[in-house]
Amino acid sequence: MRLSGTAHFASTKKLIAGHGLNTVCRSAMCPNLHECWSAGTATFLLLGDSCTRTCRFCAVNSTTNLPLPDPEEPRKIAKAVHSMQLTHVVLTSVTRDDLADGGSTAWAATIDAVRAENPEVSIECLIPDLQGNHDALHRIMTMSPDVLNHNVETVPALYGAVRPEADYFRSLEVLRLAKQEYSLQTKSGLMVGMGETEQEVRHVLDDLASVGCRHVTIGQYLQPSIKHLPVHSYVTPECFERYRKYALASGCIQAQSGPYVRSSYHAADSLITK
Repeated sequence: MRLSGTAHFASTKKLIAGHGLNTVCRSAMCPNLHECWSAGTATFLLLGDSCTRTCRFCAVNSTTNLPLPDPEEPRKIAKAVHSMQLTHVVLTSVTRDDLADGGSTAWAATIDAVRAENPEVSIECLIPDLQGNHDALHRIMTMSPDVLNHNVETVPALYGAVRPEADYFRSLEVLRLAKQEYSLQTKSGLMVGMGETEQEVRHVLDDLASVGCRHVTIGQYLQPSIKHLPVHSYVTPECFERYRKYALASGCIQAQSGPYVRSSYHAADSLITK
C-alpha cells in the first residue's frame, strides 16, 4: 500500500487527536488508513479503544476492566464530523459486554448528536451483536441509520477458533431484525484466508441473502501480531472475483471483494446503490 504524506492526512490526524477520539482505522490496524485519512475520512470508534471479547483476528485491545463510556464522546464526534465536513460518517464500536445495555445508549446519543450538529450527513452504523439483546438493538435501530452494518466475519465452522464469544446465527438474526422489522438498509462482511473453503463462503453469502442483506464486503485476513490467528492462505484475485460475482448472483446490490477491502472502505458507495 502506498503511504501518504499529504497535508490532508496530517490535518485529519491532528483533528482526530485534538478531539481525543478513537478510530477503528488505527485501533484495528487498517491497511487503508493512509488512503482514507488523506481523503479526509475516518471511521469513529465508540466506547473506548478496548473490547471485552477476544476475537483472534482483531487487532483491537481486549480487557475485562474497562471504564464507563465518556459522556462527552457523542458531542466530540459530532464536532469532528462537522470539522471534517463529512457528508457520510461511519460509526463503529468495541464490544462492551460489561455494560447492561451493551453501550446502546451511548450509540443512540452519538447518532442524535451527529445529526443535530450535521443535519445533512448520512450515517452508517457498524454495530456489535449486543448479545442479541432486543431492547439494546431496538435503541439503535429506531434511530434509523442510513446503513446498519453488522459483520459475520467468518464462516460458521471457524467461529470457535476465530470468534469464541460470538454466535453466527445470532449475527444473522441481528441483520434479519434490522431489515425485516425496522426496514433498514443492511450490510455485512467477512474476512477470508482463515481456513474456510470456497463452498463455505458461498453458504455465508446465501445466508446473508436469506435475511435481506444486500451489501457485502469480503477482504483478506492479515495477521495483526504473532499472538493472533495465523494466515491460512492468501486468496487470489480470481477467487475474490468469483466471490463478488456469486454475491451479486445471490441477490446483493453491491459486493466489494478484494485483498484490502474492509467494512467501511468506500462506505458511501452503499448509499449510491440502495
